[in-house]
This record gives sequence, structure tokens and C-alpha cells, in this order.
Amino acid sequence: MSEERSAEYQVQRAGELVSDRLAVEEPMQITVDGCPIAVVMRTPGHDEDLVRGFLLTEGVLRSLSLVSRIDLEQKQNHALVFLNDDAEVDYEKQQRNLYSASSCGICGKASIESIRQELPRLESGFAVRKEILLALPDKMRETQETFEKTGGLHAAALFTQDGELVVLREDVGRHNAIDKVIGWAAAEEIDFSHLILQVSGRVSFEVMQKSHAVGIPVISAISAPTSLAVDFAQESGQTLIGFLRPPSYNVYSGEVV
Repeated sequence: MSEERSAEYQVQRAGELVSDRLAVEEPMQITVDGCPIAVVMRTPGHDEDLVRGFLLTEGVLRSLSLVSRIDLEQKQNHALVFLNDDAEVDYEKQQRNLYSASSCGICGKASIESIRQELPRLESGFAVRKEILLALPDKMRETQETFEKTGGLHAAALFTQDGELVVLREDVGRHNAIDKVIGWAAAEEIDFSHLILQVSGRVSFEVMQKSHAVGIPVISAISAPTSLAVDFAQESGQTLIGFLRPPSYNVYSGEVV
């Protein structure tokens, strides 16, 4: 476990002074070619993955090939993204008026119109198998190092259709954890079309939109989806599974075979 992801505090517990480890939360400003795009509240660590994923899932860029480099060293809690000369970005459309809180990645969107991305319906034909699905929560929990210390982080993981863990990331914000796994996988040029996204909490509209932006066909969650998440899944052609608590689960969209 990286020490920067948790911090030790002295707290009163039943009249005694004890040590407690808390998940770290810090802001990070994302600036693209000199234009501030957003400030995200995140758990430090895998910041380059977070930036890459954010740029893709928020529709700022359609491909990481447009990125020349990402500088995380020039200024603390700042990510400076430099694009290739031929890259074009609609900064007025992408820029957020407010910061992106750890609990809500779309709170800072400048308009309702900017929330929905115009993306085609997925037609992957990929259906997850029941026995694979039921094993995912335990596999994910086994890899959640910081959660075991603090109990305060969300996790997102990508699995193959055979249930093999591809990558897992933790963050104080569920959407940040998703951006981190997507950013890592995109940089590795991994095909998203036959992957499963497993998340530790609930599924919101933004979780569905971020996964759809890169073509992830199956989203599974330990907790509940929102109504808008279900509506989005049915429109986008994605499989959405909620309340995955073996031996039971709910299928809100798509199918489990």
C-alpha cells in the first residue's frame, strides 16, 4: 500500500486515544494546453491513469494518441496535459464552471446539454456467465489494499470474460476509480469490448456513461443502480447488474448466461 493514499490520525474512541488511518483526499487541477478543464477531488496515486481516463470518459479526447505528454511534477496537485499540434479540443464545451467533487463527477458540468455524450449503441454481443459474475466481488475485495486499512475508498476493476483481473484501482470517488482503470487500460491499448467493469458501490448515470465512452459492455455493482443508470443501460445496449451479493444479483439490462 502506498502511504500517500492513507494518513494516520489520533482520535478519541470510548474515552481512549487511539490511532486511525483515513483515506487521503486532495484536489487535482487538470489543465489541457494551458486551459483549465476541471478540478477533481481524488485520492493521490495513479494520477496519470486518472487524467487519461478523465480525458477519454468525459469526451475531451477521443484518443490518447492526441496526447504528447502529461506533466505531474511541475506543480503539486496539478496535471498539465500537452497535446499534439494537430489535436483539436472545444474548450468552451468541455470546461467546467465548478470543481468535480469526489462524490459526484458531473456536479461541475456547465450545462445539462454537456452531461450527455452522443455515442452509438453498443453491439458487442458479449454476455457474462453466471459463475464468472458471482466470483467477482471476492476477487475484487482481495485486491483492495487501502480499503482494508481505511474502509473509506471505492474500488473499480476490469475483468476479462473469463474472470481474470486486468486492473484494479481505489479512490475516494467512485468515478475517479473508474477513470483510473480506464486510463491505465487505454494506455495499454487493451480492447474494452469484452471486459467487465466491477464497482464496489452503486451505479449512477455517470458510471454508465464513462464505461460506454470506451465501449465496456458489462457493468456490475455490489449496490444499487439509479433509475437514470438503468435507462441509460437499456438505451446504450449495455448489461447492467446490481446488488451482486452472491448467490444473488439483479439484472437491470442485458442478460447473464
